[in-house]
Amino acid sequence: MNMIVAVDKNWAIGNKGKLLVSIPEDMQFFRNETMNKVVVMGRKTLESFPNGMPLKKRVNIVITGDMEYNVKDATVCHSVEEALEVLKTYDDDDIYVIGGESIYRQFLPYCDVAHVTKINYEYEADTYFPNLDEMSEWEVEESSDERTYFDLEYEFLKYVRK
Repeated sequence: MNMIVAVDKNWAIGNKGKLLVSIPEDMQFFRNETMNKVVVMGRKTLESFPNGMPLKKRVNIVITGDMEYNVKDATVCHSVEEALEVLKTYDDDDIYVIGGESIYRQFLPYCDVAHVTKINYEYEADTYFPNLDEMSEWEVEESSDERTYFDLEYEFLKYVRK
């Protein structure tokens, strides 16, 4: 399974239910990677999308503890274990965990690839992605040249489990 995330220099991913920044090239990368694939997310991540609607042209799996929760065009699961059962019917390479913080942390042991857009800036934040640089079982397999968007510097990194 894959994870895909944009982080700042402290591995922060969000603040008050919103992304830290929207970089067009990162959004395009996300679209290209996940189109026609399976995306796994928590309820709050889904509700942060435009109109709280699932992503088009993808299989959306939403995890929530709310047994009454239900959303059109998505499969709702009530635990990581239930989601893993549903995911068995898909190719591991086609599954992308897309957040938020608790979903990333719970799925990290099941993922072997993490696509990380690392932004060289420190934002005010309240949600974080696990710092893969501090985990000996992860290493950077690919990295892009440094890019800029206005005054922000960022790069695309592909981490793989050793």
